Formats: sequence, C-alpha cells, structure tokens
Amino acid sequence: MGQEEERKGGMPKDFVPSKGLTSEEASNLLAIHGRNELEEKVTPSWLIFLRQLYAPMPILIWIAILVELAIKNWLDAGILLIIQLCNATIGWYETTKAGNAVAALKASLKPRATVKRDGKVQTIDASVLVPGDLVLLGAGSAVPADCIINEGTIDVDTSALTGESMPETKCGGDEAQWGSTCVQGEVEATVIGTGKNTFFGRTAALLTETNELGNIQKIILKITAGLVVISITLCAIALVYLLKGRDQDFIEALRFVVVLMVASVPLAIEIVTTCTLAVGSRNLSGMNAIVTRLVAIEEMAGMNVLCSDKTGTLTLNKMVIQEETPIFMKGESRETVIRAAALAAKWKEPPKDALDTMVLGTADLHSLDVYQQLDYMPFNPKVKRTEATLRGPDGKVFRTTKGAPHIILDLCENKNEISNEVNARVNQFGLRGIRCLAVAKAEEGEGWRLMGVLTFLDPPRPDTKDTIERAQKFGVVVKMVTGDQVVIALETARSLGLGTSIRGVQGLPSLGEDNKVPKDLGKNYGPMILDCDGFAQVFPEHKYLIVEALRQIGCSVGMTGDGVNDAPALKRADVGIAVSGATDAARAASDIVLTSPGLSVVVEAIIVARCIFQRVKSFINYRIAATLQLLCFFFIAVFAFNPKDYQPDFCGKETGKFRNCIDRDIKKIEKEDGWPEFFQLPVLLLMLITLLNDGTLITIGYDYVIPSQNPEKWNLKVLTLASVVLAGVACFSSLILLWAALDSWRVGSLFDKMGLKPMAYGQIVTMIYLKVSLSDFLTLFSSRTRGWFFTQRPGLLLFCGAFISLGISTIIASCFPKVEFEHMPLEGLANRSAEYKLWTIWVWLYCVLWWFIQDACKVGSYYFVIKYNVFGVNKGREVYVKTPGKEVLEPVGQENEVVTASYSRASGKAMARQFKEGVAAATAEDTRLGREIGAKFEVGEDGQEYLSVSYSREAGARIAAELRAEMLKKADAATPPPPRKHK
Repeated sequence: MGQEEERKGGMPKDFVPSKGLTSEEASNLLAIHGRNELEEKVTPSWLIFLRQLYAPMPILIWIAILVELAIKNWLDAGILLIIQLCNATIGWYETTKAGNAVAALKASLKPRATVKRDGKVQTIDASVLVPGDLVLLGAGSAVPADCIINEGTIDVDTSALTGESMPETKCGGDEAQWGSTCVQGEVEATVIGTGKNTFFGRTAALLTETNELGNIQKIILKITAGLVVISITLCAIALVYLLKGRDQDFIEALRFVVVLMVASVPLAIEIVTTCTLAVGSRNLSGMNAIVTRLVAIEEMAGMNVLCSDKTGTLTLNKMVIQEETPIFMKGESRETVIRAAALAAKWKEPPKDALDTMVLGTADLHSLDVYQQLDYMPFNPKVKRTEATLRGPDGKVFRTTKGAPHIILDLCENKNEISNEVNARVNQFGLRGIRCLAVAKAEEGEGWRLMGVLTFLDPPRPDTKDTIERAQKFGVVVKMVTGDQVVIALETARSLGLGTSIRGVQGLPSLGEDNKVPKDLGKNYGPMILDCDGFAQVFPEHKYLIVEALRQIGCSVGMTGDGVNDAPALKRADVGIAVSGATDAARAASDIVLTSPGLSVVVEAIIVARCIFQRVKSFINYRIAATLQLLCFFFIAVFAFNPKDYQPDFCGKETGKFRNCIDRDIKKIEKEDGWPEFFQLPVLLLMLITLLNDGTLITIGYDYVIPSQNPEKWNLKVLTLASVVLAGVACFSSLILLWAALDSWRVGSLFDKMGLKPMAYGQIVTMIYLKVSLSDFLTLFSSRTRGWFFTQRPGLLLFCGAFISLGISTIIASCFPKVEFEHMPLEGLANRSAEYKLWTIWVWLYCVLWWFIQDACKVGSYYFVIKYNVFGVNKGREVYVKTPGKEVLEPVGQENEVVTASYSRASGKAMARQFKEGVAAATAEDTRLGREIGAKFEVGEDGQEYLSVSYSREAGARIAAELRAEMLKKADAATPPPPRKHK
C-alpha cells in the first residue's frame, strides 16, 4: 500500500530514470522477472479429449453403455463405446485445430513496444520488456508495462482499468499502468513492473476466467436442449407404454428406449458448427482479415449497417496536391509555388507532419540544395503556418511561408486587392471538398506577397466506390463517420455514392450528466441517424452513441476504426473491425482485424460470413429434421404397429388370408417363435445411421452455397417449421413403407397388388434401415435451400461424403447375412439366400419419389411463410439501403433555431433562405461558415446545383446579418425586403 501511495504522490525517492539497457542486461533481467505477459492457462491436449467424454450429451451415451452392460449385452455396449470414442476423437481434433488457428492468429497481433536498447531506438515484442527498460510512449500506443514517466506530459486513457471515461494527465514521476492507452503526447518512461507484477497482472490474477456465449452458441444450446427434452419425453412415454400396454420385459424395453434416445440426440452439433466456423476463419485469414472471436463470423452475416471511418478506410489517408493551382503573383507557376512551399519546411529531414510529407513528396528536392536555410519556424497550432528564412544561389535573402489561406492572406500587404478573389476560389474548392494551402514570399526588406494557392485532398481509394456499391447490393448500408468538416465529408460521400445527407455534430446525442447512455437514445435519435448518410466533426462519444442508437432500433451494426478514439465504438458494435494500421487499443477492442488497407476486405468478409451462416443454418435445419424423423418414426411405430398382428400363419395352420406360410423354428417354443411384439432396429444399425450422418456432416463446412443478398438473421420458429415439414414427410413415408412391408403377406395387400413378393421379417428390418438412412441423406440436400434442392449444387466434399455414406448404407442393407442379431432376425435385401433380389432398387425408387414430395412441401411452406410474413420471417431480413434520389436531411431543432444558406457550386456565392425569392446574393467573402448542423445537395429553380448548409441560430444570424449588410450596399432601395421564416 505504501508503495502505491508513494507512486501517486510523485517521483519515488529511489527512482532512477533509465537511459536504456543493453541486450545482455535485458536478457539477464528477463530470466529473473519472466516474460511481460499474463500467465495463460493452456489446456493440455489430453484434458481436451477427456472433456469430450463428460460433456452433457456424451453422458447420455455412458448411461446407454451402462444399461447395456447391466443386461450383459456386450456387443451393443461395445458398439456404443466405439461411437463414444469416435465422437470424442472428432471433437478433440476440431477443438485443438480451431484453438491452434486462433492462437496463431493472436500471435500475429502481439503488441509491440518502442524501446531504447544498445543505444538505439527499436521496436520489439512487448512480451520481452523487463524492468529498467526505457520505452517511448506516444499517442495511439498501448502502455506496454507498468512504467514511470521520466519527464514531460501525456494523456492516458485508463478506462480499461478504472472504468473512468475521461483521460488522465500524467506528468514526470507519475505511473502509467499496463492496460491503459496513451491518447495524447509523447514521453520517455522507465519500466518498473512487467507481467504478473503489474497492477493489471495482479488484478487479473483475482479474476476467474469467464467466457460469454456468442449468439451462435446460444442458438445451438437452445436447439440442443429442445431436442434432448423432446427425445427424453417421447422415450419415457414409449417406455411406459411398452411396460404397461405391451407387457414387455423391463430390460429389453429400457435397452430399446435408451439406444433410441442416444441415436436421436444431435451429438455432433457443436463439433460441426465449430468446424464450419474454423474453416471460415481460415478463409478470412487468407483474405487478410484475422478473426479474433469465431462467433463474430455469424454476427457479421447479419450486419446491415456499416459505420466506416473516412480517413484511411474510404480514402487513401494521403494528401495529394492537385493540378489546379491559382496563381496570384506574376511570373510564378505551379512548380515555383511548390518549390517555395518545400523551402518553408526542413527538406533535408524526415517530414514532421502530413502537409510537409505532401509538399516534400511532390517537390524536386535536388533543386532545393542550392538554397541555404538560415532560420526556420515550425508549425504552431496558434499561428497555423510555417516560415523559413533562406539565402538563394544569387546570395539574396528572402522568406517563404505556407499555411491556412486566411492566415497567409492577412499577412500579405496587398490583401485588400486580392482578398475577394482568393476567398472566392478557396470557397469554391471547399464546396468540392478540396483543401487549400496558401504560399507567400517576402524579399528582404519587403512585405509578404501571395504567390499562389496549392490545392490538395485525401482522394478516395480507387476501389472504394465499387466496394460500397457491392455492399449495398448485399443489403448493407455504409455510413461515413468522420471528424472532418461537414462540406469535405459531403463531397467525399457524394463522389463515393454514399448519399448526400451529412449531419454535423450539433443535433447528435450526447452522454448524460452522469456520463451514461440516455435510455431513450434509440427512440429519439435512431430514425434520424438511420436516415443520414454520414456524420462529420464527431467526437469519440458520438461514434459510440451512433452505434448504440442504431443497435437500439434493431440494426446489426459493424464499425471500422483505427484509432484510440474508435475503441469504445468498436467494442460496442456487433462487429468491431480494426482496419490496417490500427492502434493496439483499436485492435484489442475489435472482433476482426484487417491486415490490408481499404474497405473491400470487409465486403469480402461479409460474403464469406453469409456463406458460413448458410452452411451452419443448413446443418442445424437438417440436424433437427433428422432427429425428429428418427425419433418420431420409432415412437409412432411402437404405438401403431405390433408385428405379431401382421405375422403370417405357421405352415400347417393356414387360414387362407395370407399368401404364404412361414416355417416354424423347431428349436424355439411357440411363445418365442415368429415376429416380435414391437418394431425396432438393432443398436448396430441405429449407430451406423448416426455415425455416417455425423461423418458426412463435417464436410458441410466446405459446402458450396450462394450467399444471401440480404442480411442473415436467426428465426428459430421458421427454421423449426421447415425442419418439421422435412421430418414429417420423411417420417410419414417410412411409416407407410413399414406398414406395407409388414402387410405384404396378406392376400390383397399393396405389395400383392403390385406383384411383389412377401418379405421375411429380417428383410423388413434391413429395408427400414435403408429407407431411414436414405431419407436422412436425401433430406440433407433438401435442407440446404429454400427453393428446389436442384437449384443449388452441393460442394464436392459434401457430395462425395454423402455418396460414400449412401453407398455404405446400401451395401450393408443389401448384403447383410441372414442371422439372428440382438434377439431379432436380420437378412440382407439382396444376399445370396434371398429369393427376390430387387428390393434395394425398389427402396431407392421409393425414397427418391418421396424426396421430391418432401422438397415440394418444403418449397410450399417457405412460399407461404414468406408471402404472409409468418413468424415475422421478413422482419429479420430488413435492409436499410436508401432509394437513390431520396436524400433527406431535416434541420435539427425548431424553425427559429436554424438558418440555412445555399451555396452555388458553380460560382461559390451564397443565398440565405430566410430572404424572399429573387433577393440574392453576396460575395464569397461573406460566406464564412459558422457552426454547421448538417449539409445536403439540392438543385435550384435555375437548374444550378447548390450546397445547402444548416447553421445554429447564432452562426446563422451572423451570416444573415452579413448578407443583409452586403445587399444594403448594393441595393438602390433604402430599406431591404423583410425576412421570411425558414421553412
């Protein structure tokens, strides 16, 4: 405690600022203090395997195994044990593979630290920092360890540690703690604690690891719980009926229902889902998008609003000088103005800021070597210009300066002569989103004269417009969120096709007095935010509140960003996306980290995410249908069919109603002879169905799918309805086949009328096994689409997996030997002893016929559901892309609080709307912008394009007064026309 108080009170008494370590010293200290990282509990591979054996669903298999062992049914127990071990092995493999992939991706995102070692400043892996290291802390970088600031001042965001939203100012002697982020300033600091010996490390040691379930995990848990409850309920009812209604042996009845329950529970649902997401994660990493949270893939599939930062994401983040260069001094040209601007910088040193980078990158630096820089004044935010004193090759001394146009213009001795023209040109460029840099020159002993104005802008990326159009085609509306000026944001948005309704910071929500989000945020601001195309001059809290307002009205929001100020919004968004070059804070707050510049990667990630969503949805749809088909078939069969009721007479006791008689087995007594009292499949065949299904379904992660054009949302009611339809048709067709096969011995039966021979009971069992198995695999292809199954081809791996499984099932059903297995006869449909060998073909034809009926029912169900919006199916696929031409931006506040001025893009002149029609206009010098509320483009009655900017009442009143004064000067009338209220 004393140490903490000592740190807060100022420089510790025994603290010695570091001058930097040598590599040898750092290596020795690393061996003593350990790596600068939290101790991460690595789960051993063997423990992961064991966890696959005692999860909730595997426990059901263990219960079944114990039941089989209790009744000494060693074969069934062995089969179930093999199934258990196979599932555990698959789960272990997929879990470790996904974990290794995520670990590799996280390794590529390890934080870096700038340190001074061996007398050189270098960037190293932050995990090898040691106490005594000299680190450099700058805006945007994470504090890599607990350290004390040597001297200077920085602002540090400690919200991750303290929850305090406002940055703290740290001075020399203050401690900056690991887990915080530098937001302003640049200082040197000495590391005093690393890893578990930091404040963050000690706090983390007190916490237990908690993993919040993602949306997809909640969906799977809900589906699995529902299926387990249904399975246990129906199996319990069947058990009671067999014991009470059929007077069956308890052990035999229990064995049947337990095995049925195990076969119907979706054991591999989590394994297949994790595998599918892991495959998608690897696909995205190949597209330079690193997924740090697997479930974010599913959330990205439902994203319908993407809030994007402008600089560096939509634009190149690189100022480029344009060809247009207004000249205001005779004898000068674009090249001489650029040279003068370069002379007003330290051209022999690395550029200090973006403007110097732009100018020095354009100028011919070799031509500057003939000049000698005598004095230099660096850029200062207060004076907003740089200045240099130079001696030319002729020995004459002169000065050059570059800076904001109005600042440079005020310096010039001829400003009264050129101010109108300069302001007009600057204003015209501003309406086009082009910035200006004025350059002036002063000969020795003379005043400043304006040479010219360089024009520059941060141009959009070449692929940004096409990328935005692609996003809109997929139902994702892109909104620009930037701290830049409204008119510049508006021009950028217009050129990119984003829309032209841009709102400034005024009118946007703000945090309450208690720094909490307003409860009615979505209700009051959501529709307005959704209607706008972008927001300019925003602060970090506005970005956060924009995201929150959209989420509160039901939007699924993605947010891109790269800076510390973006981190809160990235964390709050449904999908936070850190763009290329993002700070440590932004990457830590994000779900996806892009390693290549631009927005195109995001659109590709959306497409991939929707493909993955389709695969997961298809699998879950199928898994529910397959479970219900199997469970309901045997449940109904237990109640509806007593095979002994259909058993033909033994030979010698013909009654005449059966086509043939069956031979009595003289080795058995009459009670045990013949057919059983309820229909069931041997556990071997049931487990074969489950094992082949699960093995095939793992390939669904590589299935071919067509990404949805609209955002994807889970609608479990619709999904369950589709699954019930698929399961119902398959179950009904299986029951009909079972009835027809059991009834095949009767004279006048369906088989008799079709000319088919009666079936032995062993063949009936294998026939139903083949029917259920074929229906399961064919249902898989129907569950993949909302339309007909043949409208979307399957992936090669899925097709091959299904083909192999269908082949194995067909071969087993056809060639199974004639034996008695688990107290019931079994006989292959086409084995050597069979009199009729075409049963397999008939079953295939029957299954394919019902497959088309099943698919037709599915298509009809979806048609009905979508047409009548049953279960709100259309609500979940809302698209917020605005109709072209519908660009609306209403002023904020009451009429008397807003004044709107319209600027002609052609002339740069302004017209205040509160004046009567026909009363124009003013010179460009009278259009100084006040506090902007918002802006949009309009076409006036004269056919010209106008930029209409809304101002707050104070700024608007000032502009209106200036316009009125100008008109008074020019008008012949003594009194100007009265103003009219803004509409």
